[in-house]
Amino acid sequence: MALEGTPFILFAAFVTLIAALLEREAAALLGVAGTAFVLYFFRDPSRLVPDDETAMVSPADGRVILIEEVMDDRYLGAKAQKVSIFMNIFDVHVNRAPFSGQVERIVYTPGRFYSADSPRAGLENETCAVILDAGNGRRLAFVQMAGLIARRIVCWAERGDCLTKGERFGLIRFGSRVDLYLPLDLRLEIKMGAQVKAGETVLGRFVAPQA
Repeated sequence: MALEGTPFILFAAFVTLIAALLEREAAALLGVAGTAFVLYFFRDPSRLVPDDETAMVSPADGRVILIEEVMDDRYLGAKAQKVSIFMNIFDVHVNRAPFSGQVERIVYTPGRFYSADSPRAGLENETCAVILDAGNGRRLAFVQMAGLIARRIVCWAERGDCLTKGERFGLIRFGSRVDLYLPLDLRLEIKMGAQVKAGETVLGRFVAPQA
């Protein structure tokens, strides 16, 4: 279980207990269902990270909703391959580093809370971006984005941290999206609509290993 879920789990369990003590059967049953859902939502399963230094893994569980080449003026200041992954409320919401490297900076941008799978979300929603120096001149950004229901972005990474591929770096509460801005020399292996798992699904591979 993700520790961030502890207050929600305890609150749901407490409400259920009160309903049971007051012999409010319907409310107690709803409380049990709610507690079970919160426990399920904050699950944090272990993942088998691919033992391949050229592989880029998914930072989030969910569905690939966008793949395109863009000019990224916001984070990298260079052309990049953008991949967007949408997480619904039933996906695991713990996010993992897609590649090993050192955190160059963290960019938090306050904003709105449009549905995370809408075009406006990418332009106006609240975000927290991690810009990573992956060595060998490679830089990438992975961006946690709030959504219509998701109003809380949690990022544990800090500037100067060294992240290992597959390492947990944060979560987003109650459904949202993660955008990646990836180097052009990464050969993508996923397609639109693909279901991916954080720390496990390979998004693509670099043509040559890092020096």
